[in-house]
Amino acid sequence: LFLCSQSCMSKCGDILEQCSCHATCVSLQNCCADYNQSCVQVTPYSSSMLGGTALRIHSLLLHPNERVLCRFKGEIERNGFTDAEGQAYCVTPLLYETGWIQFGVSIDGINFDRSGEYLSVHPSKADPAFQVTLVNTTQWQNYGMQNTAERLKMTWNSSLIGAEMVNIELWGYKEFSRGTEAGTHGSVSFEAKMSYLYSLGKNLPNTGSFSFVPEPSKEHTDWELGNIRITASSISDGARDVQALWSGGHVLAWHLEQAFRDDSTAWAKNKCLQWDDLEEKLPNFLDELIDCPCTLAQARADTGRFHTDYSCDIEKGSVCTYHPGCVHCVRAIQASPTHGSGQQCCYDSSGDLVLTGDSVGGSTPDRAHDWGSPPYREPPRVPGYSHWLYDVMSFYYCCLWSDHCHIYFNRRPSSGCRSYQPPKAAAVLGDPHFITFDGFSYTFNGKGEYYLVLSPHRELSVQARTEKVKLKKGTVANATRLSSVAMKENASDVIEVRQTEGHLQVLRNQRVLPFTEYSQLDVTVMFSSGVGVEVHVHEGTMAVTVLLPTEFTNKTQGLLGLMNSDPSDDLLTHLGHIISSADATAEQIFTFGAGWNISKTSSLFTYDSKSLLDDYYIPPSHDSTFFPAFSLPESPDDPLVADMLTMCFGEGARFCKYDTLTTRSLAVGNSTLRVFQNHQALIKVLEPVVSCGWIPVPQSGKKNGSNYLEGSTLSFSCNEGFILYGSSERTCLDDGTWTGEQPYCITG
Repeated sequence: LFLCSQSCMSKCGDILEQCSCHATCVSLQNCCADYNQSCVQVTPYSSSMLGGTALRIHSLLLHPNERVLCRFKGEIERNGFTDAEGQAYCVTPLLYETGWIQFGVSIDGINFDRSGEYLSVHPSKADPAFQVTLVNTTQWQNYGMQNTAERLKMTWNSSLIGAEMVNIELWGYKEFSRGTEAGTHGSVSFEAKMSYLYSLGKNLPNTGSFSFVPEPSKEHTDWELGNIRITASSISDGARDVQALWSGGHVLAWHLEQAFRDDSTAWAKNKCLQWDDLEEKLPNFLDELIDCPCTLAQARADTGRFHTDYSCDIEKGSVCTYHPGCVHCVRAIQASPTHGSGQQCCYDSSGDLVLTGDSVGGSTPDRAHDWGSPPYREPPRVPGYSHWLYDVMSFYYCCLWSDHCHIYFNRRPSSGCRSYQPPKAAAVLGDPHFITFDGFSYTFNGKGEYYLVLSPHRELSVQARTEKVKLKKGTVANATRLSSVAMKENASDVIEVRQTEGHLQVLRNQRVLPFTEYSQLDVTVMFSSGVGVEVHVHEGTMAVTVLLPTEFTNKTQGLLGLMNSDPSDDLLTHLGHIISSADATAEQIFTFGAGWNISKTSSLFTYDSKSLLDDYYIPPSHDSTFFPAFSLPESPDDPLVADMLTMCFGEGARFCKYDTLTTRSLAVGNSTLRVFQNHQALIKVLEPVVSCGWIPVPQSGKKNGSNYLEGSTLSFSCNEGFILYGSSERTCLDDGTWTGEQPYCITG
């Protein structure tokens, strides 16, 4: 290992004159001598944003009980500790935000010259092994309604407390008004606060289990949301940012006032009406939400803008407790820009969008996005908790604890899909073949680093690295394939996904993320613009799909073409010339592709090995000495050909044949064909769908049907004693309008 006298103290991430303090120095073996001591790594690498996790600092050994001071985000200073072996720890603080958190370490109490980072995660996504488990959560969250004397039980990993005796505390979460501020358009500003309320038990044996019979609270009944916390009994009550285990956030039904136990329905109805009054005073957030995808297939395909709602997941058996009649829900990944709100879209077994106007199982938007939204910290942008207060508690009041769901749905009506525009998809697959956003497909087997997508809009850059195809016996084929893809937009982190030993490794700002220690075969990267990049490994070969929202129309260039629904101009060179895609030769396409090699100054890739330096960083970005086989003979004497011709058929046959012959593998050729067919199916799913919008049920009447897409027909009838006025049937036309007139049911 190369060492030098220069120090990394306060210089982590820098490359110095004689050595490096950058994360890549470990694999390049050019670290400064004190790199591991100055640029610290921690275990575990993540912590719930509630804090209390002891991060073990690698390579920092001190005298037992020697002082350690930790500074988080450059401002929050907390005491760390050392154990009997001299191993140093920092304890994560309570934060109201998620993401990568920088921290410094001082051993003299003055200079924070050691630095590191950890991942602050949404409480529901924290490692369950580090959490207090509430046994039978349904019982916990509906306890007062039953008005029973049953015991509530919790369990935890006793070894994580490190003490023989423990305290068990209840903490509550609220959002307090800070008054009106001039900078927020005269609106009321709120502050998030997690507060210690009282102890459920003190100085109890650390057995890993505790049960109790809850009593209604007299002093703290207005705290309706909170968490259980367990600490060593030597820690004073309510001490902040100390080593502890937390439960998940939950409705504190079990400690609510006696009035709730006496008549929970009446109590909840009153709370529902109070919430309704509050909603009347809050700004309208519905207008700025993204529309829902029109079909279940579109919702699952639009991975740049929507993700699975874990409470209603078709992959996990569709246990849709809050959305009866649905099989799958998705949520918008990004919060709305002004109010930080969230969108939810739910679908039935037919793949149709379910609306609250038709069903109690309909999708409901959220005033506060469950993931929170930057800059976090302040309501309604606090991850998890703002969503609980604004959207989940009210659902309990109105829908679960009383029969007033109509009030909730009035404030949280489903969005339709009339304005939804599906993204455009492009792909790279096999050895490598390109399908542009406009559907033109071609093969480019250059070796080097190239732009897949380059757009001044949002400063989007998606880059690809290719390598020679290696065959089983150590030989090299006369073709290339993807080995890595790197990307960023605006001021985002740089994300690189690269193939290593048959699985995918993810790097953030040139540092390998810890979770990719596992055999990852699928990775999806999402950007704030709604751009999605999916990376998969099939038969040892990487494939990439790029999804772009329609706002990128006429704003892209690179190997995946100009996105404008016109495939004839997709071979747009970096100099602005268009090669006719209709009659372009393989040699012309090769020249076109080579021209999209990246410059060294714009490279987003990580060069953290000698081979990467020698093969990609030092030489030109396009290897002009490598010429691939543009085509291969289908010789009848070749033992592969007969099976290949049987297997490779249809639109993707030429790619299937090429990859079979270059790799000498039927499995690889078949994989290429399947990936091509999957992409064609994706393109079909993402074709725009016309919606004519929701039609209400006529008062004193019935509506048959709940599909509002092109070609669907709704029929209407009236209850006995009423006469239908208007159209008894209405059909959705391809221009987005309904035939006929709005039906009414009248008497006489």
